[in-house]
Amino acid sequence: MTVESTKLAVSFNEYGSVTALLYPAQKKTRLGTTLILGHGAGANQLSGFMRLFANGLAERGLDVVTFNFLYMEQGRHVPDPKPKLEACYIAVIEAADKHKKLKGNRIAVGGKSMGGRIGSQVAATEESAAQIAGVVLLGYPLHPPGRPEKLRDAHLKDIRAPILFVQGSRDAFGTPDELRTAIKKHHLNATLYVVEGGDHSLKVPKSLGLPQDEVYAGAMDKIAGWLQAD
Repeated sequence: MTVESTKLAVSFNEYGSVTALLYPAQKKTRLGTTLILGHGAGANQLSGFMRLFANGLAERGLDVVTFNFLYMEQGRHVPDPKPKLEACYIAVIEAADKHKKLKGNRIAVGGKSMGGRIGSQVAATEESAAQIAGVVLLGYPLHPPGRPEKLRDAHLKDIRAPILFVQGSRDAFGTPDELRTAIKKHHLNATLYVVEGGDHSLKVPKSLGLPQDEVYAGAMDKIAGWLQAD
């Protein structure tokens, strides 16, 4: 089933505006949580992965908001500097918090790869910490491929909300074992859901004999169940 999305214009500071999409939760299963998902560095909110997860999670009771970072909205290929990426994410959080259909919802943040990383950085700030109930990271880019010494984990210790890592066992940006080390090192309130055989986009090789749609569905079930129990 495809959930009909609603387009939102989000303005922020002097930078301009970006487009966001609201995928409303199915009323029978509504969990009272808004999940904001940022896209990865190379594909916007209309990528197959983003639309699949937005639809699937809305079917499971979450109000899902996706959006384009400014560089992607403007048709550029190189991500903006960290302050601009974070300012964009914060503007989307504020817009979701004020939206008439989402009032009273808890807010969770996250996203795919870079989008999740920026969401986690925002969740680690003192200004945003109080309003964020959970962080959902799909393929967290713990380090660049082949550069395990360049860790992106220092800010994770400042996140007050529980964290869910959904990570493929073959992810070149960070293996489950590397994430376990980071979780232990920083004493994180974190859950790790491993997609066996999954790569950075949670895709598994055909040789495993696992239908990809079932792999994605398992990840979505975990996310919805985790946010409901949290």
